[in-house]
Amino acid sequence: MRRQLTFAIGIIIVALAGVIYTITSGNEPLLGLDLQGGASVVLEPEPNEDGSEISDEVLDQAVDIIRNRVDGLGVREPEISRQGSTILVQIPGVEDQQRAIELVGQTAELRFRPLLQESVAGSPFAAANIALCAPESAGDEEALAGLYTEPTPDADADECMVAVDRAGLGIQYLLGPAPLLVDQQANPGARLTGEVLETAAARLQLAEWVVNISFRSGSPGIDDFNALASECSRGTQVCPPTGTSPATGAFVGRVAVEIDGIVESAPTVGISNFERGQVVISGGAMTERVAKDLALVLRFGSLPVELTPQESRIVSSTLGEDALDAGIVAGIIGLALVSVYLLVYYRFLGVVAIASLAVSGALLWTMISWLGESQGLALTLAGVTGLIVSIGVSVDSNVVYFEHLKEDVRSGRTVRSAVERAFPIAFSTIVKADVASLIAAVVLYFLTVGQVKGFALFLGLATVLDLIATYFFMGPVIRGMARRESMSSHPKRFGIPFVDAQTSQVSS
Repeated sequence: MRRQLTFAIGIIIVALAGVIYTITSGNEPLLGLDLQGGASVVLEPEPNEDGSEISDEVLDQAVDIIRNRVDGLGVREPEISRQGSTILVQIPGVEDQQRAIELVGQTAELRFRPLLQESVAGSPFAAANIALCAPESAGDEEALAGLYTEPTPDADADECMVAVDRAGLGIQYLLGPAPLLVDQQANPGARLTGEVLETAAARLQLAEWVVNISFRSGSPGIDDFNALASECSRGTQVCPPTGTSPATGAFVGRVAVEIDGIVESAPTVGISNFERGQVVISGGAMTERVAKDLALVLRFGSLPVELTPQESRIVSSTLGEDALDAGIVAGIIGLALVSVYLLVYYRFLGVVAIASLAVSGALLWTMISWLGESQGLALTLAGVTGLIVSIGVSVDSNVVYFEHLKEDVRSGRTVRSAVERAFPIAFSTIVKADVASLIAAVVLYFLTVGQVKGFALFLGLATVLDLIATYFFMGPVIRGMARRESMSSHPKRFGIPFVDAQTSQVSS
């Protein structure tokens, strides 16, 4: 008896301690995308031009880069995972959902290109400048007039291109090819792209947001940028003069920082030699958000494959709150109906069953809050559904025990004897039933993706805690009650049938 009392008191203390710890430490369940709002997108890789299959290594690298970009947004516990050949990105709690979706899938191939000419959109470029890109058509005015009339964002690094301005002001740029790297022996055919960068950071400089770039040493790195800077500072044919140096007033060339057909900045280059961390992208009235987005994309590199959104979903915070409220209401209603049923049918035994639910619920809340705070386990709507279903699993455990107990009493056993005999048999049945639920939960968790995993995880967790509460609380408490005279003399108060010792007549 003392051992049973120790079990019951011990688990109550553990449950209360968990609740107190959770409240005092400020832990709370981490809500998933569908409960707090956010953005979700499924990204599908574009096929390779040569028809070759996209490897798992390329997709894994894309997942890592996207995860770094999302982490840079300051989002708490996003989910980035592969689903076969697609990539699922779920970003809960982000305020600007559309911006987040665009940012994570941006290929972001940065190239440093010489600026050949800047003009208003719709105005033709000078034939002399077009001839620099198409020397085979030099002198043929008609042929040159038909070239580079529209933006060409898909142009390769070794081709000229027409790019547009980032701010959408109707400006277009004729850009030359990204120059070859200085060290062609080590990098044959490689050109001046974002691979030469080491890091990038946005900062406020003289009331203007800029992006400070740090290059790698040597080549690929600062040596390659300085080679282009040398051409632009001298205004050569590779980088003709299109601007004025603010330091000397001389006509010098400009370097365009181009990303996916958009010119982020096109500063004049008046000197031919820079230090690794001396280059700054500025101009265009860059806002804080634009500067930070640009630095984020540059810092974590370009994706190794082009990704297109296959399916995107934006959940507003209001809709998430509505879903959470609906889940809470459903849980409360379900719990209330179950409690009424237990009280009407099992009376004081029903009170014990409800107390057992409270104990397992306190333990479950403590664990969910701790896992959300320390491990990033998010509670989704599917998880809430799993928790609601687990109420039924817990009630089944109580019903199995109570019905075994009533059956033994009907068979002529005393209440105390029936309690002692029924619990081991009933608990064995409960374990077998719960193990079946656990097997289903484990299979669902490991063989499915997305929200089904959340349903399986929380259902499995609640099932385990139900076994603990049944063994350490419900069983010991009912055994303790059976030792009191009131349970034997007034069994109907506990939902147990009364058996007349003389007539063996059973009354409920």
